[in-house]
This record gives sequence, structure tokens and C-alpha cells, in this order.
Amino acid sequence: MLRPVLHVFSLILAVFALTFAVPLGWAWFLDGHHHVRVWLLGLVLTLAAALVLWLLTRGPKRELQARDGFLLVNLVWVVLPAFAAVPLLFTVPGIDVAKAYFEAMSALTATGATALSGLDALPVSVNVWRCFLQLVGGLGIVLLVGAVLPMLGLGGYQVYKAETPGPMKDAKFTPRISETARGLWGVYFGFSVACLLAYRWAGMGWADAFMHMCTTMGLGGFSSHDASLGYFNSNAIEWVATLFMALAGINFLRYFIVLRSRTLRPLVADREIRTYVAVLGVSIAFLTLMLLAHGVYDDAAVALRTAAVQVVSLATTTGYATTDYAQWPVFAPVMLMFLGTFVSCAGSTGGGIKMIRMVLLIKQARRELVRIVHPRVVNPVTLGGAVLPPTVLSATFGFMLIYGAATMGLTFIMLFTGLDIVTAFSAVVATVNNIGPGLGLVGPAGNFGVLGDVQLWVLSFAMLLGRLELLTVLVLFTRGFWRK
Repeated sequence: MLRPVLHVFSLILAVFALTFAVPLGWAWFLDGHHHVRVWLLGLVLTLAAALVLWLLTRGPKRELQARDGFLLVNLVWVVLPAFAAVPLLFTVPGIDVAKAYFEAMSALTATGATALSGLDALPVSVNVWRCFLQLVGGLGIVLLVGAVLPMLGLGGYQVYKAETPGPMKDAKFTPRISETARGLWGVYFGFSVACLLAYRWAGMGWADAFMHMCTTMGLGGFSSHDASLGYFNSNAIEWVATLFMALAGINFLRYFIVLRSRTLRPLVADREIRTYVAVLGVSIAFLTLMLLAHGVYDDAAVALRTAAVQVVSLATTTGYATTDYAQWPVFAPVMLMFLGTFVSCAGSTGGGIKMIRMVLLIKQARRELVRIVHPRVVNPVTLGGAVLPPTVLSATFGFMLIYGAATMGLTFIMLFTGLDIVTAFSAVVATVNNIGPGLGLVGPAGNFGVLGDVQLWVLSFAMLLGRLELLTVLVLFTRGFWRK
């Protein structure tokens, strides 16, 4: 059972080894050749491990089955952060294994919860590595390699189902999954280039523009500065960030379909996207009025800009900060954390339970209220004019049950380690939903470096759960999965 999975994983690991060339290039040109050996060593060791694994597992090929897909996805998201963490141990002063793995997991899952401080003093190549991993992890390296697996005689559809976020995984948008994967990455690349140029136009240097493009499109929120976006103190940069975070929070499959059909109807007619835009608009307006009413800001334009960037940042699970919003009236930071649990769309690079699930839950709630008054009425749950099958609704309810249980269970574990309730609960919510900053000790003015090793390992697992939407990970702990 494991041999074909490990063989495919060796190919993914080989592709991942090439990503070390990005910080290697930055180290060569901007770090005065410092740490070049570290990145080169990381590339060689990862490539060597891939080669050894490939040689040990080569043999007759077969199509990946459903269980193979789940195993492969979990293997990728557990092992790749370990390889990504190794260079951090040699380049970041005072870092230990727990912090290095936490940082790498946060980067690849596009969570943005950092355990590091003194980011401004780190070598450029280190910050580039942290940020570039979020670009790679945004849509998922498994989906990237899934575009070339068919050319190697290995099917990628089962991997795609396990990797793609959201409840509508069985929808195929092109006859071949490889074409879908290449189309998605083409759209992703196009937006990334536009975001890079927009940041440069807004006043960032090329290095900062590249790093913040990576973490904006990946909705990860890492920055090269401790003050995050607030470091730049620029209206133009904040509006650029707000625009591209909002765009990255939309289902990339819809952009792909728009390009194929050459009409905006797939975007305009999509119920999830319309709800997404409406929630963002209402939340920005409400927070703006709240900040003005409480005297946090006297200028309406400043209040609007600050509210917009923080609402979009937290709602899309990016996690940028332009101010310490934990000091605002207590309702505001709690509302921002709540938005991060559900607002981003399925098929985007954001985390959380996804807007589509919230739409389905609201529709089902309305249906039950109607049935109380009219028990015999036929009132099916529909989406886009089509009646949803019971399997989609049951999967949504199952996900929400496990989501709530996992959040509470991990919170109790964090409380058991000695954390206060605000820090423990917000840290779990921030990592399970891949939001980034929490509240309390891990708020926007602090970081996760104040936590102990055990707490960091627990939250690393929480990030894995969130990135793979819980069920993909937890299914491995069932006896039925391993039964022949």
C-alpha cells in the first residue's frame, strides 16, 4: 500500500527541492553570499533524499486509489515542513527544532502565525524563504505536481480530491485534472505578477514587493518586518494589499472558468462569491462606524482604510496588521477572528470552514424552520438552481461537528499546558482556521514565540488539520482506513 505512495512522494520531494533555489538566488545577490552554502545544502539534501526514495520504491506503476491520495497528501504536509525547517536552524539565531518546524508548517499551510521576532534583522534570504513557502503552499504543492503526474503515468485525480478545499470536491471543470491544475496555476501566476508590480508601484522595494506578493496571494500574512504592513505607513500599499487579498479569497476555479468562457457571469452569478463580497462590505462599513463612534479615529477616511485592510486581512485568513487591533473595543478583535473562521471561498488560498459551508448551513436552517410550520412541504436545499444531494449536506454537517470537537479538544489541551483562556482559545482558532495572529499573548502585537515547545507542536498539528480541512487528516486515525 505504501510503495506507490512513497514513489509519488519522491517525485514531489524532488520538485520541492528546486524551491531552495529561490532563497539561494537572493542570498547570492543581496546577502553578500552569506548563507549560500545553507540553501545549497538544503537543495542537495532534499534532492538526494528524493532520489534515494525514488530508487527504493521504483517498480510497476498503478493508478492511485482514494486511500493512496489521502496518505500522500498527509505525507506531503507533514514531511515537507521538516525539510523546509532545516535551513532555519542554521540561519535564525536562537531557534530550536519546535520553533523551526512550527514556522515552516505555518509557512506551507499559509497560516502566518510566526514564532520569530526581530524579522527586520534577519537575512533577506531567510525572509524570502518564509514568504515564498506561503506562495507555494497557497494552492498546494500537491496540486502543482498533480499537473504533471499523468505525464508520468500516474493519475492525479484522487490526490486532487484529497487536496482541494471545500465540500464540492467531486466537480470536474475540465476533462483532465492535469489541465485543471495547470489552468489554476496559470491564473495564480498571473495574479501574482500583477500583485508584485502593484506593490512595487505603491512604493515597496523589489525584495519587499516580492515577499509581500507571496504572502498576499498565498493569504499567509508573513512579513519581512515585525510591524507587518504597518511598517510602511502607506495608504497606497494598504489599498493594494486589501484589493489582492480580497481577490485571492475568491475561488480560483471561477477565475479559470471566466478565462475559458470569456464572460464574468461565473463570478457574478456565483452565490458564494456574492455572499463573500456582501459580508466583506457590511463588515467594513460596520467596523468603520464603530471605530468612529468609539473615538478610535477622528478621520473617516483613516477609519475606513484601517477597517478595510483589517477586515479583509482577517476575514481572508491572511493575518496582516497595520495596527494593534487588540487595543480596539473588545467587540472588534473578536469580530475579526470570527470572520476568519468562515468568510473565504472554497477553492481560494484562504482557510476556515469556507463561505460555501456557511451558505449551506443557513439554507438548511431556513428549510428546517419552514418544515416546522409546514411539515409536508417539499423544500429541497438548492445551490445555483440545482438541488443538492443529501451526501453534500451530510458531509457539511459532519465537517462542522468534527470542526467544533477539534477546536474545543485542542483548546482544552492548550489550557492543560497552563495558558490563559483567551490565548489558548484564540491560538487554536487562529491555527485551525489558518488565520495567523490570535489574541492575548499571541495577538497582533506579539507572536507565538512566547509559547513552549509542547504548545508549538500542538498548534503545528492544528495548522495541519486546518490546511487539509480536518477530515483528510483524521480519516487516517480510523480503523476502517487501514483495513484491507
